[in-house]
Amino acid sequence: MFQTLRLLALLGAAIAASIGAAEAPNIVLIYADDLGYGDVGCYGAKSIPTPNIDRLAAGGLRFTSGYCTSATCTPSRYSLLTGQYAWRTPGTGIAPPNGTALIKPGTPTLPQTLREAGYRTAVIGKWHLGLGAAPKPNWAGEIKPGPLEIGFDESFILPTTNDRVPCVYVRGHRIVGQDPDDPVDVFDTQPDDQPTGITQRDQLKMDWSHGHNETIVNGISRIGFMVGGVAARWIDETMAEIFVKEVDTFLDQGKAQPFFLFYSAHQTHVPRAPNAMFVGATPHGPRGDAIVELDWCVGKIVAQLEQRGMLENTLILFTSDNGPILDDGYRDQANELLGNHQPAGAFRGSKYSRFEAGTRVPWIVHWPAEVKAGVTDAMISQVDLFASFCALAGTNLAEGVATDSLDLSQALTGHRPAAREYVVEHSGLTAKLAVRRGDWKYIEPDDGPQVLTNTGAETANSFHPQLYNLSTDAGERKNVAGKHPQIVDQLANLLQQERRKTGRD
Repeated sequence: MFQTLRLLALLGAAIAASIGAAEAPNIVLIYADDLGYGDVGCYGAKSIPTPNIDRLAAGGLRFTSGYCTSATCTPSRYSLLTGQYAWRTPGTGIAPPNGTALIKPGTPTLPQTLREAGYRTAVIGKWHLGLGAAPKPNWAGEIKPGPLEIGFDESFILPTTNDRVPCVYVRGHRIVGQDPDDPVDVFDTQPDDQPTGITQRDQLKMDWSHGHNETIVNGISRIGFMVGGVAARWIDETMAEIFVKEVDTFLDQGKAQPFFLFYSAHQTHVPRAPNAMFVGATPHGPRGDAIVELDWCVGKIVAQLEQRGMLENTLILFTSDNGPILDDGYRDQANELLGNHQPAGAFRGSKYSRFEAGTRVPWIVHWPAEVKAGVTDAMISQVDLFASFCALAGTNLAEGVATDSLDLSQALTGHRPAAREYVVEHSGLTAKLAVRRGDWKYIEPDDGPQVLTNTGAETANSFHPQLYNLSTDAGERKNVAGKHPQIVDQLANLLQQERRKTGRD
């Protein structure tokens, strides 16, 4: 394995050298939220128009076996930025409203490594990796550590998710527009006499279905309790416009340097409250309309790059943090208006699942200067972006950095078919894993619930080992573990070897 990694690193460096150190590519990572494999046109969607995303795919390389590392957002983001599987590190599950920084200062990260290679770095959009130090973030003052302490030069973020408090934007270390006389604070229990989604349910503009019934912001009740910051609170319907404007500002600065932009979209995470210009754009209600809004954001970012003459040498990667989910806490008719649309495409499962749809996601690479249009079934994981992006930037990783990340820059750019031999899949809800190697998919036994009560998500939990041949059973309906005990043993042992790894080998 070490010799293979070394060879891949040399090949990646060859690409970087071929484009010249002065022309290292700009990198724009557009990270959708809860977007399924089948949610966009180029992956089969018929009733949700996504012309801008489809245009990227038509002019770039579309992957059919691109994976995130976990079927929930916080661990996927952790793995992407650190190059290490989140399941190796305790406490990297779904971050709560007052969650403190999960990636500690001093941890080698993708933005830090690219910055050391001469890149400007920025994150714009959803964060959900914790902020500040124990016992909880200092919402009323300086909020650190955060993105600026782990390699980002600039950050404009929503701290957790759009369904969690605090419902404010944070630029750098401070909440945007906070009135000193009305400071923000967040509590785990309800402050006295605060109205909630339970006490004022009849006044909400979007009803909740489960869990999302605490502090009300913009007529929508959230997870967690927030006080203060009335002037700083966001309006869901303008979030896309605000984030895209932040991208525009970032691109105007420091044009002499290559840049890494992590655009972390909030669509299609709940609550789905797209701008009025997108309402009714699909027959699927707010969820479908939010995907159209996401596509609009992609189009705006591409246009901003093109207007500045940057598009030719910018690598754009469009992907998602996990698979799709319909009812994730609000009554927005995502189930009722689904119709014939298949968010997961041909695959089984969803967000929260170790079935394929939990982690097999849209994955498009567009880089006019280097990447030819096409489709590839090369297996690749988001944990590999750390090593692959750094190779394309012409920088080498130090020993012990991004230990789960493989340099697959050759596969990422379509220059060579070399890719992963196997991908490890994780749900974020269990210590158990799954693995795909070639056509075979193995899911470890787990005695947890097979279906989550509130969301209806199939977890892939079972008392028995599961084995599927994806070449003939992409929907994972025929468990053939009993017919192939040797393959089950091989893949079970492979996962145990992964668990024992502590660094590159």
